[in-house]
Amino acid sequence: MADILLITGLSGAGRSGAAAVLEDLGWYVIDNLPTSLVDTIVELVSKPGSDIERLALVAGRQHVELLPKVAALRSQGHRVRLLFLDAHSAALVKRYDATRRKHPLDGEAPGLVEAIELERELLQPVRSAADLVIDTTELNVHQLKAKLVAAFDEPGDDQRLQIAIESFGFKHGLPIDADIVMDVRFLPNPHWDEALRPLTGHDPAVRDFVLERAQANDFLERFSGMILTLLPAYEQEGKSYLTVAFGCTGGRHRSVAVAEDLASRLRERGYAVRVGHRDLSR
Repeated sequence: MADILLITGLSGAGRSGAAAVLEDLGWYVIDNLPTSLVDTIVELVSKPGSDIERLALVAGRQHVELLPKVAALRSQGHRVRLLFLDAHSAALVKRYDATRRKHPLDGEAPGLVEAIELERELLQPVRSAADLVIDTTELNVHQLKAKLVAAFDEPGDDQRLQIAIESFGFKHGLPIDADIVMDVRFLPNPHWDEALRPLTGHDPAVRDFVLERAQANDFLERFSGMILTLLPAYEQEGKSYLTVAFGCTGGRHRSVAVAEDLASRLRERGYAVRVGHRDLSR
């Protein structure tokens, strides 16, 4: 059976860039594929004698019709994952202004912003069903490549749930690709200590300030226990990716320390965990 990755998402969010990265990783990639042809392509690559083991299909005009395709392919025994690329509307507007290309829904909405929001609304069911959502708003091509390599450069993997933990600052906006978001602004803020302000949650002084408190330890004990309870259930339901995000005010101190601590706790239990800090350099 084939290992199939369906790539969808908002126009301008990076589908073609993702396709190029996956091709470099050894995936057989077909870009801008009509949804109606998904079954035909999968049938061809699944025939005896085919040397295509990993197939990435970049959907053209994405509609909810893609979801029955995913369900049907999985029922046939194929490993199917759905990747959704998302981005904030303001970033998409800038990208379209830079390329001067028309939005696919240009004739169905009075302006570019309206076309983007219309597409976002139409694709919400697909986004909700995605195995992995990547927010490309502030990613350059190298950062996007790093995320895709971490998620999909996996020959011979055991298909275990992949866990990503990230930190962020609420003042810079919520991460739109997180499955679970926790607010850790209840912890004392190192920002108000002049000696700690220029440091980050990676520095021992900040880490100790945040974590060596009863409330932080109690929170992490309870939260890590909950996550460890949920992970087997997610795996049984066939979920391939889980992103947990911790937010503080600026995304440089408390959320960083807490994210690293949870990652350490999960690794001690045998889970492979990727950690990212979205706003650390702001």
